[in-house]
Amino acid sequence: MYEIEYVSGALGAIIHGVDLDRPLERKEIDFLKTAINDFEVVFFRDQPINPKSHVRFARYFGVPQLHEAYGNLNGYPEITILENNLANPSKIEAWHSDMTFRRCPPSGSVLHGLIIPERGGDTMFASMSAAFEGLSDKMRSFLSGLTAVHDFSYGFKESINEPGGRERLNEMIQNNPPVEHPVIRTHPESGKKGIFVNSLFTLEIKDMKQRESSSLLRFLCEHLTLPEFTCRFKWETDSVAFWDNRITQHKPVNDYWPSERLMHRVTIEDGRPPI
Repeated sequence: MYEIEYVSGALGAIIHGVDLDRPLERKEIDFLKTAINDFEVVFFRDQPINPKSHVRFARYFGVPQLHEAYGNLNGYPEITILENNLANPSKIEAWHSDMTFRRCPPSGSVLHGLIIPERGGDTMFASMSAAFEGLSDKMRSFLSGLTAVHDFSYGFKESINEPGGRERLNEMIQNNPPVEHPVIRTHPESGKKGIFVNSLFTLEIKDMKQRESSSLLRFLCEHLTLPEFTCRFKWETDSVAFWDNRITQHKPVNDYWPSERLMHRVTIEDGRPPI
């Protein structure tokens, strides 16, 4: 019934034979839950889903989470609009997990490609479980006892420093003070351990001197993006990506400006990251 096309050795699979524009049966949902645990990010081609279907699909895996820093689709507050063009170049250049500045970061996201550049605009993904397994036993043991500080203001510093940016994002700043998460987290379903720091939102390692913290974060952020831990997805119109935010990171490849790229995203709530 389904065909699985592997994207890389570390993570990622394109799943053929699923129609996301209709309600899914329980066996299909169970299959996809197993697939996301196994591959950490899954992709679908030729899915001209409407907003209602987009939200319905995300709800199979949890409750949608709002992101007040971006605009939302009229009538669908769950759908975040991600649009870049000549007047609005992308500001996100760094590898990251979504919204780790929150006490309860999302479990995952479902991204629908609506307008895709003729050239460029791919998204890269990295497996945090593969990156963890790629460390020595001693480094894994050392990291497992550490805590990191994540900060909205640090991750959105470019937007905050724009004219009027602090005023526009003031509510987000006030509602999202720095939070602490384990450097290594355990996935609640698969049991995999993964690195849970990222170059966008992770400010520092707790209880370390600044130089120690900066050096360790720099090492980890370079390590987790080694080619053997990553995959690259080439978007087409009506492609869909569904990634597990708890065990992956991603990075947009901003090589298409000034062309337009329009995506709709639904992000899914989760609980507090367990150690």
